[in-house]
Amino acid sequence: MIEFILADQNTPFAVALGLMIAIALAEGVGTLMGLGLSSMIDSLLPEVDLPDVDVPDIDAPDFDADVPGGSLPSDLEVVGANADATAAGQGVFSRILGWLCFGRVPALVIFVIFLTGFGVLGYLLQGFVQSLTGWMLPGVVASGAAFAGALPFTRTTALGLSKVMPKDESDAVSRTSFVGRPALIVQGNAQKGLPAQARLRDPTGQSHYLQVEPDIDDEVLEQGAEVIIVRQLGAGFTAIRNTNSSVSGAH
Repeated sequence: MIEFILADQNTPFAVALGLMIAIALAEGVGTLMGLGLSSMIDSLLPEVDLPDVDVPDIDAPDFDADVPGGSLPSDLEVVGANADATAAGQGVFSRILGWLCFGRVPALVIFVIFLTGFGVLGYLLQGFVQSLTGWMLPGVVASGAAFAGALPFTRTTALGLSKVMPKDESDAVSRTSFVGRPALIVQGNAQKGLPAQARLRDPTGQSHYLQVEPDIDDEVLEQGAEVIIVRQLGAGFTAIRNTNSSVSGAH
């Protein structure tokens, strides 16, 4: 039995199940220490809805629309094409995350479900093949089959969990609701283009960890500073220093 579990062909499945156990332990330890590992991962992921695409402002040059064969300037065509391609790519990625129930169930839970499905399905497949033929599939072949099976397993399990998980206690809170709420810079000094980690508590008391940078150019939000989230910027947020003592609750 041990030889089967530790066989070279089954290494990907052993690693997956080992990683699943490590993540579960890390989340348990983090919860005891007040660190929300699941919230930190959720904060790094884009919203599952189709995101808006920021198109750079370009001063359109003057041109005569009546010129035969006239068309939009090439630089505007390139910008439009790049924006369309970016929106399409982000849209596909967003739909894949949505299909896997990211946003309905905490990301860490989905990762654990996938790792469990991948590892268990891999071992079951190898055990079935070995019982029939006396040998096991190559690791790459078995991994591909287990990966394909783990995706629908993950979706089905996550859908079931999303129907029974308490909505007011779930990490799957829309990040758009963080705008206007206080947060605390807990790691690093936030500068424009160099975000730091901030902790925010939602109305239920759940902690969320965000990547935050100043909304004002040349401002530095040092570690320990209390800030107000003012807008979402891609997967992170921008913030201003909280100068209103009546608006608190980030600790």
